[in-house]
Amino acid sequence: MITQENILNVHSIETFGTHDGPGVRCVVFLQGCKLKCLYCHNPDTIAMEGGKPYSTDELFDIIVKSKPYFGENGGVTISGGEPLLQAKALIPLFKRLKAAGIHTALDTNGRILNHFAMELMDRYTDLVMLDIKHMTEEGYEHITGQKNNQTTFTFSKYRENSGKPMWLRYVLIPGLTDKPEFLMSLGKYFKSYKTIEKLEIQPYHKLGIHKWEALGWDYQLKDARENTEEELKNAQTTLKPYFKMISIN
Repeated sequence: MITQENILNVHSIETFGTHDGPGVRCVVFLQGCKLKCLYCHNPDTIAMEGGKPYSTDELFDIIVKSKPYFGENGGVTISGGEPLLQAKALIPLFKRLKAAGIHTALDTNGRILNHFAMELMDRYTDLVMLDIKHMTEEGYEHITGQKNNQTTFTFSKYRENSGKPMWLRYVLIPGLTDKPEFLMSLGKYFKSYKTIEKLEIQPYHKLGIHKWEALGWDYQLKDARENTEEELKNAQTTLKPYFKMISIN
C-alpha cells in the first residue's frame, strides 16, 4: 500500500556512480535543501517543490536491478538536496536494502538530527558522508546563507559516538576555504575522531553555473578560479597528519 510515509521526492537517479561513496553505487538525489551554497552544482535540487514522487517499492526495485554492478564495495548512496529532510520515508527503504545485503550511505550537510534521522543512521546507514562547509560561523553563513555552523559539529559528534563509519567532504575554494588556518582548524577539530575513515577534498569547479542561470539566480562565485594541482597537493599535505586517508575527488 502506497502512503505519504513511503513516498520520496526524487530529483534524479544515477545508476552507475563512482564518486559518491565506495565502489560502484546507485545514487539517488532527493529534492529539497534548506541551504543555498554558493558553489552548489545542483541548484535545481534546492527547492522543496519539484522532483518526482517515487514509492519506496519503486526505488527498491531500481536499486536491486543495479546490484550486480556493486561488487564487494558498492551499494546505494542517498544524496540531494538534503536527504535527511525525508528521513522518515528513507527508513523503510534502507531497512529493505539492508535486509537485501546492500551497503547504504547518506551524503548530508548535517543540519538535521531528529529522531527519524537518528533511527535511520543508527539502524540502517552503513556510511555517513558529512559535508563540512566551513570551520567558522562567518564562513559557514557566507557559503550557505544560513547561520549556526555548530549543527554540523553536533551531528558529527553524534555519529562519532555511535561508533559507525563516517567520511568527511570538504570543497576547496581558492581564497574562501583553502586558507591554511581553516585547514589546520579542520584537522585539529577532527583528529581525535575514531569513526572517520576518510577525508575527501572536493576541488572547486563551475560546472553548475548554467543551472544557476537557467533558474535566473546570480552565481556569486563567477570570479573564483579552480584549484591548481599544487594547491590541491598542499592542502592534502597540510591535512595528512590528521586523517587516516585523504583523497582528491
